[in-house]
Amino acid sequence: MTATRVDAEMIRRLPKAVLHDHLDGGLRPATVVELAAKIGHTLPTTDPDALAAWYYDAANSGDLVRYIATFEHTLAVMQNREGLLRVAEEYVLDLAADGVVYAEVRYAPELNTRGGLSMSEVVETVQEGLAAGMAKAAAAGTPVRVGTLLCGMRMFDRVREAADLAVVYRDAGVVGFDIAGAEDGFPPADHLAAFEHLRRESVPFTIHAGEAHGLPSIHQALQVCGAQRIGHGVRITEDIVDGKLGRLAGWVRDRRIALEMCPTSNLQTGAATSIAEHPITALKDLGFRVTLNTDNRLVSGTTMTREMTLLVEQAGWGVEDLRTVTVNALKSAFIPFDERRALIEDVVLPGYAAAL
Repeated sequence: MTATRVDAEMIRRLPKAVLHDHLDGGLRPATVVELAAKIGHTLPTTDPDALAAWYYDAANSGDLVRYIATFEHTLAVMQNREGLLRVAEEYVLDLAADGVVYAEVRYAPELNTRGGLSMSEVVETVQEGLAAGMAKAAAAGTPVRVGTLLCGMRMFDRVREAADLAVVYRDAGVVGFDIAGAEDGFPPADHLAAFEHLRRESVPFTIHAGEAHGLPSIHQALQVCGAQRIGHGVRITEDIVDGKLGRLAGWVRDRRIALEMCPTSNLQTGAATSIAEHPITALKDLGFRVTLNTDNRLVSGTTMTREMTLLVEQAGWGVEDLRTVTVNALKSAFIPFDERRALIEDVVLPGYAAAL
């Protein structure tokens, strides 16, 4: 296949899988404006296009803490049942429109309780909204399977509570767990009891590591806490010299531990310098199980189609590379093996075969 045929519209039609995408980072700008007006929350601007631009500009600071601070306004409109239902439903429909066939959405229920909802009520409301979105997407002929990852905020004290909810709702749409928030200064082992509980209950989990903090955070996430995947993990390259893998990098590659890589987001937080030089390409070529993700679609002004297009245009990727990261994502998804295999064999591979 020639590069000239790999255009954005063709990429949009390809089946996609995303493992690392935050619910509160992917709202529609118009929805933020409408919901904020209903609750009396003041936004930087009430023009949807200008608000989208504000988010993108604010996030391009090269600082993870400031990047996280942009969530103030999206979280403000996700504190009641109406807001959560709408945001969750639209989340699914937006992914379906982008060609996504499998997604794992993550959020921290503790951040949605300021309006009086309990964490359990937040989880149940979000699941209701996701189910409505999946039903509408299926009816429109663009089915998408969405699983939920509950997050604990690593700098607060409710991580174990969120982990308990992941166990409680494991048969009601929740497929796994994560810890999120400011990485540097808040090591994952601070929450070892939560991870040990999840392991005892056979609930899979991923951990944000190797973005704002380096190799020690990845080592701790894997070898101390027992994570099955790593969120971001771009700094695993610090354990690779002239193509030779150190012990930690070798462990990650050899055990097929998926790296949930988010190129545009990494540029915004300063974890990478350009799309062309983003570690995802070198790691892919070295045989790591890299996956491609959006992280926060509103904050990063991106979609899966855009992430794929950037790699094609700036890093020399072809359709075969896009297929590889899509299959990688499904191989490491936190849903049963038979469901993963069916999506790969019945949806993804035929979709890419048609493009090739």
